[in-house]
Amino acid sequence: MLTPHEVLGPGQLISRRLPNYEHRTEQLDMADAVASAITDKRHLVVEAGTGVGKSFAYLVPAILSLANQSTNEQDKKRRIIISTHTISLQEQLLGKDIPLLNSVIPLEFSAVLAKGRGNYLSIRRMLTALQKSNSLFSSSEETDQLQMVRRWEAETSDGTKASLNFKVLPSVWEEVQSDSGNCMGTKCATHEKCFYFRARRRMLNADIIIVNHALFFSDLALRRVGVNLLPDYDVVIFDEAHTLEAVASDHLGMTSTYRQVQYVLNRLYNQRTQKGLLANQQQSAAMKLVFQADSANDELFHDVDSWIRRTLDDHGSSNKTIRIHTPGIVANPLSSKLQSLSKELREMGQAAKNPSEKHDFTSAADRVAGLGGAIELWRTQGEPDSVYWIETATGRRDTNYSLCYSPIDVGPHLREHLFNNQIWPDFSMLPDFKREAMRFNEIEEEVPVQLNGLKVTAIRVKQWRVSRPNDRRRSALSC
Repeated sequence: MLTPHEVLGPGQLISRRLPNYEHRTEQLDMADAVASAITDKRHLVVEAGTGVGKSFAYLVPAILSLANQSTNEQDKKRRIIISTHTISLQEQLLGKDIPLLNSVIPLEFSAVLAKGRGNYLSIRRMLTALQKSNSLFSSSEETDQLQMVRRWEAETSDGTKASLNFKVLPSVWEEVQSDSGNCMGTKCATHEKCFYFRARRRMLNADIIIVNHALFFSDLALRRVGVNLLPDYDVVIFDEAHTLEAVASDHLGMTSTYRQVQYVLNRLYNQRTQKGLLANQQQSAAMKLVFQADSANDELFHDVDSWIRRTLDDHGSSNKTIRIHTPGIVANPLSSKLQSLSKELREMGQAAKNPSEKHDFTSAADRVAGLGGAIELWRTQGEPDSVYWIETATGRRDTNYSLCYSPIDVGPHLREHLFNNQIWPDFSMLPDFKREAMRFNEIEEEVPVQLNGLKVTAIRVKQWRVSRPNDRRRSALSC
């Protein structure tokens, strides 16, 4: 049974492969702490300085833990999630660090990068868009790009937006991207070739899954209602964790804007271009409801603008954030129209004979209903223990308002759905050394802890220090 020292230590596996490799005592100490956290099923937080070699210090014990499962765990695949904030770190892990460790550690393991579903091309939706391009798109550039996507689909190996050799227009990608609300699953004729499901099968078979924080917290938010994007996991390692609070707040809250509503309605039917999903449904009840919802959208945000002007003395400021302390500051003529539109779209989907068309209407109905519900929840302040506000951004021609809410404290959400999950995640939090070293006394019981602005409540932590190799007088705490 290998230990971190036998991989990272002087004269050991990595140093034999890399002639100029310099072992670091701090890295070995950190690797031991991570290994203990995984073995003991405890939460660990580390802040270590530049030069410690943090990625190897958590990758090595994580990889070794895959082979060190107890006998009663052998029938259950252990899976490790590594979540980062930046693409550059993901590229380093997948392109450099993990391949090197795979070549020196005599254990079989696999690692994949997980991306959000919207990054993948849906072949079925692309074929549908090609058939309806005259009613969906208003410019020749859009239709030309759709043909370029078609040619790319025949050549690409992964079907991800990042592998496109041109910058695709958002309006084009929106019509061809994979969408959970517009998926036929195994009933789809292109299911076996589906890029998203092929990637998901690889992810389900992987030992290590690398994600970004946004995808991780999107998954965590969905798990609150019994849905998941990522497979179940046993160990979670957050690198670049100084951004966690902001990312968690964004994904556990909601933002609605005038332009967002306008965009959704224009995808159904754009009066100026006469394009959209309902373009061939002239004089339908759904089209009339689109017009009504569009007017209600204008009315709602006009009332928001009037409320702000009455509330603020300074009318000329270009950017403001206004806290909303009481519910019902404006009426909401929009949500009822959106709910009626959603109901009509759902009925059209039920009546549609073509399965692809049926899913298009159902997906649109879900999106419209979700938007209407979010706006009314904001207006009534229906989510307890949350903060509500309006963000204003003045452009050249108009002012855009964002109706926002977010949990006041993400700690309880993390405790319920991450720390105390029935799947025991060993929580290793590894931010870059960008602030003064955190200093806590030895803690052996559950208490609230403030870590780099992240309110982590009721977790069990243990003091442990890592110093910079190039500056032993300064040290950082790992808990």
